[in-house]
Parts: sequence; structure tokens; C-alpha cells
Amino acid sequence: MQLDSLSKRFGETVALDIDNFKVNAGDVLGLVGNNGAGKTTLFRLVLDLLRPDTGNAVIERDGVSYDVAQCEDWKAFTGAYIDSGFLIDYLTPDEYFSFIAKVNGQSADTVQTVLKRYEDFMSGEVMGQNKLIRNLSAGNKQKVGIVAALLHSPSLVILDEPFNFLDPSSQIAMKYMLEDYNRETGATIIVSSHNLTHTLDICTRVALLEHGHIIKDYSKADSDMMAEIEQYFEGNVHHEPRPVVAENTEEQHD
Repeated sequence: MQLDSLSKRFGETVALDIDNFKVNAGDVLGLVGNNGAGKTTLFRLVLDLLRPDTGNAVIERDGVSYDVAQCEDWKAFTGAYIDSGFLIDYLTPDEYFSFIAKVNGQSADTVQTVLKRYEDFMSGEVMGQNKLIRNLSAGNKQKVGIVAALLHSPSLVILDEPFNFLDPSSQIAMKYMLEDYNRETGATIIVSSHNLTHTLDICTRVALLEHGHIIKDYSKADSDMMAEIEQYFEGNVHHEPRPVVAENTEEQHD
């Protein structure tokens, strides 16, 4: 994927301004940054959910380039989940997966085979429960969205804050699931997350965003990546000094 002169403003606020950035095939790229850094705006531009003020996003596959704003073909090999707005919440998860499969031209047998791969991640709490998606917990809605994004075995996967709402066991399960998916399919995976530990564990590259700009692009081979990223976020912590409480040194008598 190639981003060229990609920018988006909301009024006077620059939400995103990326001069030139390339995501290589097979990369597992983590986008990290504080709230307002531009992560979700970037995803919405790449998925053609927002139109940029300048520039373009081009997805490449098998030597063919697809400008996301100019064609629809890239959607066939792209899976994404940003938030619960991607879900059809008056369906059960089973119905929703069937709907996604039909949209992607998948047979029922193929879908069932794919869903079996994600049984551990769904922890027996999603499929076969006869509950509407809108009545699921936030964590289980998240699982439905992530599994649906992977259902048609896309070669480009985009997940915004995928660790949100998941309990610790499910976070670890998803981390292994994404690692396995990348290793088995060679897919390009792009995730944004406030969970630095899991993001740094699974990603081969990490891009640090600040006020819509990519200010640093790390490779996992960079030995100082973890230290620099932690130092960056520690440097953005603002706190008031705690008041000093005088210690009572007087002797206590019965």
C-alpha cells in the first residue's frame, strides 16, 4: 500500500498529513499514537470511508495498483473492522457471518471451515447462542467484527484498536491468531492500538503518529524501538506534583 501526499482537515484541524509512506506486502504494521494522532482517520481514508483533501491511497496486489477512491476491486481482498458500526446488529452472529459469506461468494461449507479456526478466540460465547449482536457484550461484538473481517481470507487486514473490550485471555488469543494468519497467508496486517505490549509483540514495523504526521517508522530489527516508544509516551505524560504531607514526628503517649 502506498500513501502519497495524503491529507485530511476538519475545519482548522489537520487530522492527517502524510507525504509519502509505503506498507510492504506481508508487513504487520502497528500504528501507535495518543488520541487525536490520526490513526482512525488514516484507516477511514484507506477504506474510502472519507475522501482526502489531497493525495491518494493505493493498494497493490499481484503487480496491480488500485486507487481506493477510483475503483472497488480492492474490496474483494481487503478485510477491515474499525468499530461496531461495521456490524448489522439486528442479526445473530451466525446470520451475520452467513451474510458476509454470501457477499463474498463463499459457500456455507467454506465458511464453516473458516469459522472453526476461530472457535478458541470466540470462546463458545458467540456462535450458536441465538443472541442478536446488539445484545452481546462489547467484547463479543469485537470478536464478531474481527472474525468477519478475516472470513474471506483477505490479503490486506485493517483493524482499529482490536484489543479494545477484550479480556486478557482473548487479547492473547487474538495476538496468536493474527501472528498465525500472517505466517500462513502472507497477508499484510495493519493494526492501531493503545496496547503497546501486544502491538510491539506482533508487529514487524511500527509507525508513530503525532498530530496527523508519521514522525517515526521503526522496524522490529531496531534494537532501540521499544525504549524510544516508551520514552515518547512517558514524555507526553503531564501530572501535577503530589502535595508533600508533613510527617508527624511527635511521640504518641497512651
